[in-house]
Amino acid sequence: MAELIVPELVELDLTADTSQAAVRALGTRMVEAGRVADLDAFLADVAAREARMPTGLEGGIGIPHCRSAQVSEPTLAFGRSRDGIDFQAPDGPADLIFLIAAPTGGDRDHLAILAELARRLMSPEFTRALREATDPAAVAALIRGERPTERDADTGESGAATGDAHPDPSADPNVEAEAASPAGPPETAEPPRPERAERPPDDGTLGEQQTDDTRPAGEAATAGEAARPFRIVAVTSCPTGIAHTYMAAESLERAGREAGVELLVETQGSGGFTPLDPALVAGADAVILAHDVEVRERERFAGKPTVDVGVKAAVNRAPQLVEEARAAAARQGSGARAPEAAERPALAPGAGAGEGFGSRLRRYLMSGVSYMVPFVAAGGLLIALSFAIGGHEIADAPSVADHFSWLEGDSWAALFHQIGGAAFGFLVPVLAGYIAFGMADRPGLVPGFVGGAIAVTIEAGFLGGLVAGLLSGLVVMGVQRVGVPPSLRGVMPVLVIPLVGSAVVGFLMFVVVGEPLAALQRELTDWLDGLSGSNAVLLGAVLGAMMCFDLGGPLNKVAYAFAVGGLAEAGDGNLRVMAAVMAAGMVPPLAMALATVVRARLFTRTERENGKAAWVLGASFITEGAIPFAAADPLRVIPSAMAGGALTGALSMGFETTLRAPHGGVFVIPLIGSPFLYLVAIAAGTALSTALVVLLKSRRPAPGSPAAAATAARREAIPETA
Repeated sequence: MAELIVPELVELDLTADTSQAAVRALGTRMVEAGRVADLDAFLADVAAREARMPTGLEGGIGIPHCRSAQVSEPTLAFGRSRDGIDFQAPDGPADLIFLIAAPTGGDRDHLAILAELARRLMSPEFTRALREATDPAAVAALIRGERPTERDADTGESGAATGDAHPDPSADPNVEAEAASPAGPPETAEPPRPERAERPPDDGTLGEQQTDDTRPAGEAATAGEAARPFRIVAVTSCPTGIAHTYMAAESLERAGREAGVELLVETQGSGGFTPLDPALVAGADAVILAHDVEVRERERFAGKPTVDVGVKAAVNRAPQLVEEARAAAARQGSGARAPEAAERPALAPGAGAGEGFGSRLRRYLMSGVSYMVPFVAAGGLLIALSFAIGGHEIADAPSVADHFSWLEGDSWAALFHQIGGAAFGFLVPVLAGYIAFGMADRPGLVPGFVGGAIAVTIEAGFLGGLVAGLLSGLVVMGVQRVGVPPSLRGVMPVLVIPLVGSAVVGFLMFVVVGEPLAALQRELTDWLDGLSGSNAVLLGAVLGAMMCFDLGGPLNKVAYAFAVGGLAEAGDGNLRVMAAVMAAGMVPPLAMALATVVRARLFTRTERENGKAAWVLGASFITEGAIPFAAADPLRVIPSAMAGGALTGALSMGFETTLRAPHGGVFVIPLIGSPFLYLVAIAAGTALSTALVVLLKSRRPAPGSPAAAATAARREAIPETA
């Protein structure tokens, strides 16, 4: 196993002035070391990861990282900047930059080292030693966790270089990264962290004694309980499962020790995870979920007072999260540790502290949409393919179960159409079921699916699915709040909640809200089908501008969800909306790529490199490909992108192009109605955005102004091109 970092991967005088330039400089060292095959493709993977969430941390640290097929073995390159580089950290530029690269199938041993490094980055002694070191070899050894040598001691890099608090785990497996760290069972991909002596788990009498106890959580009920500190269990996870997952865990554990709280963390990283002991979870007073991907086996924490935040919140403000968890427990009361808590909703009152109703509602709805989209993709592409083979009359073909010929194209077309139709039949039930799942966890699934199926039966469509999902979540959360005798607790999740929830939701959908929703859905479908002329163009322009406003953010997702939801309904109007939305979403990255070619001198070298990747991202309908340009110059890039997106959406609607697939970009062009006009709409919007961004960037600011000085410095940094 090669070493994670060697002196050749250390740059102690990093001269880059942007995050992209810093990543390129460190990535070049990885290429020269034979660790990365294709630099541009690797940088595109890093940029895509950066677009999901900035990697700057408080304390002057930047940790750009990704998993990439271009990486041959897990590798780390380190750079130290004198002036600092902006990685969008809340407290300013970073002077310590760690570029972490892991292969798509990285082995566990190397991932374990990366996990340990991420934890050590939370130590002030470790980062101070990195800032004081003068020898690349010493820095490489320090990052690897090796003990200081005599030469290190002579150069003043002993002690703090590795720090007694962070010995090499492989040198002494009985020493933790933090001696008193109350870590839970170690993750498979994490270095061994010995289990600490735990208090014997609570027995079944604890809940019975406290069922009617309404004192604030943490207040002693007995002398024995008073001796146990307040206990919090936490889960941390990030999109790549490499860095933020473990840094958040270390930050929470440190905050727990400082607050006198027993805090145990389960890291759900790239190598899998080992669940916390169920007895520890059952005896916990509160839960902290710090995650940017779905928490696995979340139902274990149902009913506990919960703080639900992004993973960076745990890195940057762990002490506040500990206090929020205490406050949530105090609001819910000490009964949170009772056995019946396992039957309460995952997001009880107080959950997601600091998150408003609007944010929670959007998260519930997007949870349903995210599970629905794969059904739309599979069904839509199959149906579109069937039309391409057999024409639109294939929709009236008899069942292939009764007649199918291996040598007839129409039989294959009918097969694809009927399979796609079957997939489409799940859209509304899946939407409703997973909205309820997002609200009430697993107990919400059955009433949600039942409500969604009823919405299909009464032809309430996409709107009916939305309402059914929300109703199911609310009903289940209400049922879970009802106190029940201990003898019924075991049958609540498998019998009582599905029965009562389905009956109540079914009654509401059939008798109360079903017909009004069906009428509203018919009106919406008829309106979309009847759109023509200026009305259609206006709708396309609005949706196109929304797609380009925040480049993958909330407004973009609202427009996209509106279009995807329409695919569940019959009618060309819905298909035209989907076509307009996808066409507009392709414009920003394509326009930025074209602008870097048309007027290269207006862009930095890094932006020109990003432009090469933006061609592919735009063609694939990945709007986020324009984020690096918008982040560097939002006042010029975003208005230009919105103008081009609005034009493309308007033209697409005006041309009456249709699209049944929710994704794919140019790769589904053969399945698009009026493909030539569709490409014309995209080209027109791209040309407009390109012209506007070039025009705005070419305008010279007033002489002597700060903008003029910044522009002059920027242009001096851009080499002349032929």
